[in-house]
Amino acid sequence: MALSGIELRYLVDTITEQVQGYYISNIYGITKDSILFKLHHTEKSDLFMMISTSGVWLTTVKIDQMEPNRLLKRLRSDLLRLKLKKIEQIGAERIAYFTFEGFGKELVLVGEFFGDGNILLCNNEMKILALQHSIDVRHRKLGVGLEYVQPPNSGLDIFNLKQSDFDELKTTDLVAAKWFGRTLGLPKKYVEAVFEIAQIDGKRIGNLLTEEEIKIIFETVKKIVSDIISGNHNAVIVRNEKTEVLPLRLGKLEGEITQANSFIEGLDTVFTENIIEKGKSVQSSGSDKKIKELQTQISEQEKAIEIVKERSKNITAVANSLFEMVSKGILSLEDTSAQEILATHNAKLVSEKGLSLIVIQDEKIKINIQSPLQSIASVLFNEAKKQSAAISSIQSIKEKTEKKLEKFQNKTESEQDLFVVTEIRKKNWYERYRWFFTTDGYLTVGGRDAASNSAVVRKHLDKNDKIFHGDIFGSPFFILKDAELAPDTSMNEIAHATVCFSRAWREGMYGVSAYWIHPDQVKKSAPSGEFLPKGSFTIEGQRNFIKSETLRLAVGIIKQDDDYVLTCGPPEPIKKYSTLYAIIEPHGSDMAETAKKIRIEFSKFEEEIAKNIPIDDYVRALPAGKSQIIKVEYGDATLLPL
Repeated sequence: MALSGIELRYLVDTITEQVQGYYISNIYGITKDSILFKLHHTEKSDLFMMISTSGVWLTTVKIDQMEPNRLLKRLRSDLLRLKLKKIEQIGAERIAYFTFEGFGKELVLVGEFFGDGNILLCNNEMKILALQHSIDVRHRKLGVGLEYVQPPNSGLDIFNLKQSDFDELKTTDLVAAKWFGRTLGLPKKYVEAVFEIAQIDGKRIGNLLTEEEIKIIFETVKKIVSDIISGNHNAVIVRNEKTEVLPLRLGKLEGEITQANSFIEGLDTVFTENIIEKGKSVQSSGSDKKIKELQTQISEQEKAIEIVKERSKNITAVANSLFEMVSKGILSLEDTSAQEILATHNAKLVSEKGLSLIVIQDEKIKINIQSPLQSIASVLFNEAKKQSAAISSIQSIKEKTEKKLEKFQNKTESEQDLFVVTEIRKKNWYERYRWFFTTDGYLTVGGRDAASNSAVVRKHLDKNDKIFHGDIFGSPFFILKDAELAPDTSMNEIAHATVCFSRAWREGMYGVSAYWIHPDQVKKSAPSGEFLPKGSFTIEGQRNFIKSETLRLAVGIIKQDDDYVLTCGPPEPIKKYSTLYAIIEPHGSDMAETAKKIRIEFSKFEEEIAKNIPIDDYVRALPAGKSQIIKVEYGDATLLPL
């Protein structure tokens, strides 16, 4: 399925509206033609945007990488942590510019969604830094270091049509439908739908249409375009020889018709199916190639065994012929009669560089011509034994190859088609921040950085909450929700978490205190004439201090509904609610390395659960700075197998 220009306009407008304020937190290569962008916002749920040579859409699934993507390394290097500033379509073309900015730079990712498609990374002057594949045709050349050049315009601007644009239709000798396809750049499905809805025969010659008919066609086109780009959809998925999703029910539809919740969800379904099918094809062709390689190896090994067997047989025959010579009174191979007998066994006596050799077929065997024939026969028998030993070695290699072949051939179709497709879970609002439930069951939410610190207090602080802050520069704010009657255990746990997630962890500062206050003590604006940095607030009145003696946290896997999520907090509450947890302390490895180690340790207990949680989630759960794992074990919420 290929996107049309009008469908792309709707997608660009819709996605643009949803990604405001998001930045790139990760990039995944799915196939050589498809790249998945994870978009993060400090206050909203993560979004996942797929850009492929087929188009762009928001997706609810993550597919494991199926083949290498040549752009992935460069995109990660240049685009990670940059904000997605804007998305724009180039006229009515099937081309979109994705502009990213941050850290003093601006980059543009170009998606071309026509023909074989292309994805290009350019700087802010549209100089190409990397691209999926180079192009060198008459009207444009694309390559690294060149300026990006758009293809020639393909016709009228379908978004700004005037009825006078159809005047040419009155004089053309072309079939009306063909004129439409060429002039407006509309796909065949839309051209056919226009004439079907207008109830006019598209096969008629253009100059035979009446003024009234042309007016009806014009109004039909305008209505279809307007409905699609405005989102006035009745999206359906159509499955016949090919599968496609339509934003509107365009004329008569044949095949299996399924209603889609929205056009963009339908695209996600259809394009994801296409990517998976392509992945299956790639894997299947890889398996077929491997099977053929193994079959060829076995065939060559069988030939080698036969050759060696024949060679051993011939050498043995020549050795036996020497005894025949002795019985006839022949005592030397230099005897003419001896050489005649050798010839009957396809063997001969030769001399090379002063050495005497018996050549049996292509095998040269060194002998002492002066030795008795019995001794020479012994040399030949030993050589025949060596050849036999070689047969055993080749046979052993052949058996291993046959086992490899059997392994590939015995794979079921489902095993060959196996790809991990994970549905992207819609997260709870508090999962955008640091969070955990106290031992007493109270929800605690804290900031990760200045922006989320600000969001926690400004958006989620209610009158019955309590707010915590460390008595140290560089501390997050934590909120204890509905904390009017919260017991001391919960208060102490949150104070402990507030200290651990502060600068104290990174610098290994023990004995730091945290304090709690009531919501009305927090002033969200600075006193007159003063300035408050982002994520900071003015505190008035009494502060209630709680000292934290240790620096120790636990990362735990918690079951939520039918899914598993990671959280981090004081060891006791994490142990209570987790199926599996790891206790950590300051110092050791950096965040990325610690995250990998925890995932590996969790996998030893629950491999499937641990590996299905993205490594990014492990990193996000950890406090800033280095950490070391103290122990890993099952938590109190573990459902042990029977």
